[in-house]
Amino acid sequence: MPTVFFAFRDVPERSAAFHARQYLDRYRLFGLDEIARRGARVRHNLERDRPPLWARRADWAINALLYRFGGYGGDFASVLASLRAANTTEVLFSTVDTVGIPLMLLKRAGLLRTPLVYTAVGLPERLAQLRGRRAKRLYADALRGTDAIVAYSEGEVDSLRTWLGSGAPPIRFVPFGVDVDAFRPERGRDPDVDVVSVGADPRRDFELLEAVASRRPELSFQIVTTADRARTLQALPSNVAIETDIPLHDVRERLAGARVVALPVRDNTYTGATTVLLQAMAMAKPVVVSRTDAIARGYRLEDGINCRRVTPGDPEAFERALLETLAGAEAAVSLGIRARETVERHFSWERYTNALWEILSAAATGARRPSP
Repeated sequence: MPTVFFAFRDVPERSAAFHARQYLDRYRLFGLDEIARRGARVRHNLERDRPPLWARRADWAINALLYRFGGYGGDFASVLASLRAANTTEVLFSTVDTVGIPLMLLKRAGLLRTPLVYTAVGLPERLAQLRGRRAKRLYADALRGTDAIVAYSEGEVDSLRTWLGSGAPPIRFVPFGVDVDAFRPERGRDPDVDVVSVGADPRRDFELLEAVASRRPELSFQIVTTADRARTLQALPSNVAIETDIPLHDVRERLAGARVVALPVRDNTYTGATTVLLQAMAMAKPVVVSRTDAIARGYRLEDGINCRRVTPGDPEAFERALLETLAGAEAAVSLGIRARETVERHFSWERYTNALWEILSAAATGARRPSP
């Protein structure tokens, strides 16, 4: 069994997940527990409480140099501090671009020797920010030097294949998953709120939902997000409640108490509120979601069958879908039932970790297969 090194973005929720007793919170670790249960030894870049001073200084200097060069940086501090440990393992799994970009550049420089599986989460948008031919050439060469690239969106896979062209490593679409036991319907529970929306990513269109709420004072709305994102929402209507930085257990409770889960998202290639979408579907909740490129293909979503899909940035269409779902109690129940069935059959956490294990094992043994 290979030794697998996980590279995570250093955020408080992730650090807390390592010490959590409830399995629900360890769900944030991108399959680390499941890989360990297969017999693999696992390590990660957050084993230290804080990167040492030399790594933090190097992080500042390298990011400043990359910016002047026309490039895009990331968390070099935790990556550099754990580089020696990473080089003793058989395969490295980078879970987000924040650590993936430093790792691919260090591999390009010959400092990272371990096979690297890179997870792209909004990488095309980052590559679009590169300035100048030299920067674009460097990042293309660094990405081609990875052993596999994973994306949670077919649209992002297509974009990366076009950008990298010939010589690209295998680029795999891996649908994200959800723990269907942790997120299951709560039978017999009466809803607390008409509309619940959950999310923190910068593409989440809470402003659209705010506009809908202001026109529908008879409905109750609840937004769950981070404190930073909440500060961008000003003068919310009185029928909109907001909660920030609550535990995942409480997030599940808010989803359970919703009549409808609303997930408006601005158009992009990498996110369609995918994690919350699958969690809500697993709980048999009727969901109204923006039809971004991230979920347009690959997630078996059918408008009016297992969810309601709406054109991004169209408040009138989103409002209409919300009202129709709220008004049709029987149809909403059917949406929820079919949503749960879809997730159970195709998007369980087991399916996600099985696909991840296949990719990591292939990279560890040097089996670079051509992209499908």
